[in-house]
Amino acid sequence: MKAPRVAVIGGGLGGLSAAALLARGGCAVTLFERSKHLGGRGQTSDVEGFRFNLGAHALYQGGAGMRVLGELGVKPAGGMPGAGSYLLSGGRLHTMPRGLVSLLTTDALGLPGKLELAKLLAGLGRVDLAPLANITTRDWVEQHLSNADARAFILALVRVMTYCADVDAMSAQSAVAQLQAKPAVLYVDGGWSTLVSELETRARDAGTRLELSARVSAVLLADTGARVRGVRLADGTEHAADAVVVAGGPGDIAALLPADALLAHDAARAVPVMAATLELGLSRLPRPDALFALGTDGPWYASVHSAVAKLAPEGGAMVHVMQYLGGRGPEASEARLEEVMDALQPGWRTSVVARRYRPSLLVSHWLPTAETGGLRGRPSVEVPHVPGLYRVGDWVGPEGLLAEASFASAESVARALVPGQQVASRRAVGR
Repeated sequence: MKAPRVAVIGGGLGGLSAAALLARGGCAVTLFERSKHLGGRGQTSDVEGFRFNLGAHALYQGGAGMRVLGELGVKPAGGMPGAGSYLLSGGRLHTMPRGLVSLLTTDALGLPGKLELAKLLAGLGRVDLAPLANITTRDWVEQHLSNADARAFILALVRVMTYCADVDAMSAQSAVAQLQAKPAVLYVDGGWSTLVSELETRARDAGTRLELSARVSAVLLADTGARVRGVRLADGTEHAADAVVVAGGPGDIAALLPADALLAHDAARAVPVMAATLELGLSRLPRPDALFALGTDGPWYASVHSAVAKLAPEGGAMVHVMQYLGGRGPEASEARLEEVMDALQPGWRTSVVARRYRPSLLVSHWLPTAETGGLRGRPSVEVPHVPGLYRVGDWVGPEGLLAEASFASAESVARALVPGQQVASRRAVGR
């Protein structure tokens, strides 16, 4: 039998994973990437020996990312943060509760807040996620916690686990799912470009043809129906395909079929998640024991990624400071991120070797809102009204957030197009 021809549009982590899985399953895969480089938001740049990711990147242990990477034989190296962690409130550092003992001894909360928080955390594992799809995260927190300090702490945890500050819109389903999972994170040696390189190798070894600087301008449909028949590039050339996988945002797929009202509707209702980031390469850490700070009185975060991963020259430090944007939070401010660093690492300015500030960095294409039905309300991998058209990304399918959703949707595409392929079973919210 002739191998199914699959065109994958987009060479980020999701597109490369989908291409590798499909090629391993026997498909004839061609991946088209519009830029000169693969990786998308997974790219890493070297500045004076410091490895700069596009913002703070962390790979969740036990999630779809590690599952799919493991299926492809990719074993990321790195380390898990934990030591030197603090809560930041009023410009002061407080002990970060990491268990019952530290919760009882921290000065970040009073006794009433500690008792309420302990009760909530003890019962989290029994919370049914399905009814939370159409409840906002703030409403859920206010229903279960009356103490202001306890609320502030839980909302801070939600922000760092979801990379989102808009708790007035975010579905409680996605927030509580992350709290239940308590995902340990891995900071990857060399940055996320190492994952991109490994996935490129797996895709090529499986037989994928990679076309760089190849911008797809349209998905082509058969004259006799809506089924896809291929893609057209910006230079006018056409490539036949039995299936097309778009690894991008909702606006990207809508632009490829501009007459499709349903795809345009998805693009219009998508609420992106954004962040402001300050990335710092320091020659030294003024305070080596302070490695992580999480704001409870504002949407702030700072972490010394090089403390556990190879991201800086010997003796240096790679630090990510971030402000989660959206909701009732303040506007992006480089000065405010500098103040977070002042609290975590006093005197850091004299050690700066390289720095980069981004006031508006795309974190995710689709915030799972209560209005759209949470994780289950996100678009499916298959485009139902266009046979042969599939989508992969951080906004697709019922499983995971951020890169986890990209990996999970790539896995789902492989299951749909290569039904006999043995891929580890997935965990989807509500199943």
